[in-house]
Amino acid sequence: MPKGTSEGKGVQVGIVASEYNYDVTLMMLERAKEEVEFLGATLGPVVKTPGVYDMPLVVKVLFGRPDVDAVVALGAVIEGETQHDEVVMNQAARKLTDLSVEYGKPVGLGISGPGETRLQAQDRIENAGNAVRAVVKMVRRLRELG
Repeated sequence: MPKGTSEGKGVQVGIVASEYNYDVTLMMLERAKEEVEFLGATLGPVVKTPGVYDMPLVVKVLFGRPDVDAVVALGAVIEGETQHDEVVMNQAARKLTDLSVEYGKPVGLGISGPGETRLQAQDRIENAGNAVRAVVKMVRRLRELG
């Protein structure tokens, strides 16, 4: 792994990862941890939830902690035989956005789907790193605003 940067210095990032489709989300979690380290940020609490739909409650608790600057949500919402994947993703994404605005802390949407196949979900594991980079940048920019 290349040497890290100091871009994330002073930023504590919590991670919430879905246990559903864990063969994919475990790899996403490892990728996110690598990116936190690479950026020089501090890894905060890592919490696993049963699924993506369950994440907003945990994110709310983490946002209430003064030692958490941002949270990255990781999951894979894979298409099934019904539209359940759309309901799960739409509700979770909406509530995560609401919590971010309410608490003034960034949420990294590292959740792939809905409507994706397992193979497409595996192809999107790198998005976990993108979500970490996004929250670190947002924390820095929010701090610049005062």
